[in-house]
Amino acid sequence: MKKPIFIIEHLEKGISKWSLIEYKNISSFIGKNNLWFTNIKRKNKSLERYGKIIKNPVKSLSLKNACLLDPASPKTLSPKEAKKFSFFIFGGILGDYPPKKRTKKELTPFLPEAETRNLGKKQFATDNAVFIVKEILKGKSISSLKFKNKITIKINDIESIILPFKYCLVNNKPLISKEIISYLKRKKGF
Repeated sequence: MKKPIFIIEHLEKGISKWSLIEYKNISSFIGKNNLWFTNIKRKNKSLERYGKIIKNPVKSLSLKNACLLDPASPKTLSPKEAKKFSFFIFGGILGDYPPKKRTKKELTPFLPEAETRNLGKKQFATDNAVFIVKEILKGKSISSLKFKNKITIKINDIESIILPFKYCLVNNKPLISKEIISYLKRKKGF
């Protein structure tokens, strides 16, 4: 069976350092050949190292057997049906808290041919959503995976940052790139 393509529809104005780190993390466990970035308006040499770059939005690609991961979808992705999809589409969105349902507003109406599925009711970082779909494709159900809601990143002896999203646990640790943690510790102001 041919491996599905994972598509990140970039919905932010530019490609922030945070987005680039998440996209690099996605490429590390999906592979460059299975990853497309759509809606990329400007050439980005860094991003080209991690997957195929497509300038146009995903709606212009006329994909068959596509699944759009939308937290607002009434149906949860199951291992059995995941195998029927050739493409998995994710919104490349820096999350808001509380969520603004941007996937439902900015992607779902424009992809009527794609079936929508959720990964549960909570919001995930994009790299976590992709990782979870990868695990579902291996036959794992959402209920068999372990998660942590909200994680705290210690910045120094006084300050810390709470990331209010849901993270998949891998070896009992939240799936978050070490580069994101370093980035947050170096970042000036929030």
